[in-house]
Amino acid sequence: MLHDLPVIDISPLRDGSSAARAAVAGAMGKACRETGFFYITGHGVTPDTMTKLFEASRSFFSQPAAAKDAISMKRVGKNRGYVGLGVERLDTTSLPDRKEAFNISPNEPDGVEAWPALPGWRDLMLEHFATCRDIGAALHRGFARDLGVDENFFVDKFRNPLATLRLLRYPAAPVPPRPPQGETGTTEPPGAGAHTDYGNVTILAVNGVSGLQVRPRGSDWIDAPLIPGTFICNIGDCLMRWSNDVYVSTPHRVLRPTAERYSIAFFLDPDADAIVEPIVSQPGETPHYPPVTGYEYLQERLRATYGHKAKT
Repeated sequence: MLHDLPVIDISPLRDGSSAARAAVAGAMGKACRETGFFYITGHGVTPDTMTKLFEASRSFFSQPAAAKDAISMKRVGKNRGYVGLGVERLDTTSLPDRKEAFNISPNEPDGVEAWPALPGWRDLMLEHFATCRDIGAALHRGFARDLGVDENFFVDKFRNPLATLRLLRYPAAPVPPRPPQGETGTTEPPGAGAHTDYGNVTILAVNGVSGLQVRPRGSDWIDAPLIPGTFICNIGDCLMRWSNDVYVSTPHRVLRPTAERYSIAFFLDPDADAIVEPIVSQPGETPHYPPVTGYEYLQERLRATYGHKAKT
């Protein structure tokens, strides 16, 4: 079965006519029902800005280990700071991931800010964080319209969202990448193990090195090709829950790349106290899940990702 990941211009969600907004919402909804993945243009981020962001990411990860460890997540606490190689295991049945990361989560409650001592770095990242929040707000107007509720349904649930801007570095594999453990018996660790995302929507930029694969339901793994000038978006488990399983949160993974790979992901989760309650839009339909707060849901998923480290 052929699965296309569509490219959608989201600019009408900001200033388009009602008909134009409805057309974009319909295209997004179709993608969310079929694969849960789509590309976006019309996002407003220039190529020059993306170049600066990836240069800043490379500067951070090029620092000595001691500088990165000084602001590690285990020191800073909450969902902030540096995450070293092998700390995460997104596929809990496989080996730990072969990647390192830096998490920026300004809205996490009771957290401590931690930033590298790199000139201009903090301001650049916070500016991109705010830009991604605006993109996420536009996307949620499309989701709401497609799900049959008011376009502003999600606004009061994302006033202070538990959002994370995440810089990722995948070291080059010393040999050509092999399938993750469990598929051919190899013990080679994945770049990022097969998983679904936790929150509502992920907005991803990649530096030009491929590796992302998606597994639509009832299908084998397919490559997510690199399309210059786009972000790759996918819905997460929280929005799938909110849609009452109308949308699908699709497994994806990153193979170990043959060249060093960088990506910048923005994960948009609702406010800590937002009530995530399934939208029931069809007559006779019943909710598939009980209500839960955004904070409770996120913490449950984070414990699954990092729990293996507490046992070692």
